[in-house]
Amino acid sequence: MENQFKDFYDVLRENLDNYRGDYERFVDYGPDLYKLLSDLLNDQSLKSKYRLRICATLGYFVVPFDIIPEQIYGPHGYIDDIFLCSYVLNEVKEEIGIELLDEHWDGDEELENVLDVCYTSSKEILGDKTIEILNYVGFI
Repeated sequence: MENQFKDFYDVLRENLDNYRGDYERFVDYGPDLYKLLSDLLNDQSLKSKYRLRICATLGYFVVPFDIIPEQIYGPHGYIDDIFLCSYVLNEVKEEIGIELLDEHWDGDEELENVLDVCYTSSKEILGDKTIEILNYVGFI
């Protein structure tokens, strides 16, 4: 019997591909943002302070009971994960520039637009929970 190991990206994609709902517009970007963060870790030019923030964000993706757990809220549970991804990627973009991020971006749409939609939408939905999320991963 062949072992069918799935990459976490594939699991995310399966979980979100069939989602149709209020937040579909940006929740669908979750797997691509996860992949971008993972791929950035392979870039030796990335400073260690960003590597640490990326590792914390990737860890947050897999924690079963984060601020908005997927086990309880389904696809809506990815809103906090997407907020954190876009928060960290915006930090990298502000200091280093979008070019490094674009080199590793495999998504279909322009990354800068994706980050804007994801950050703005998730922050609006989460409200004060954004502080709780940033505190959870040790950013504040």
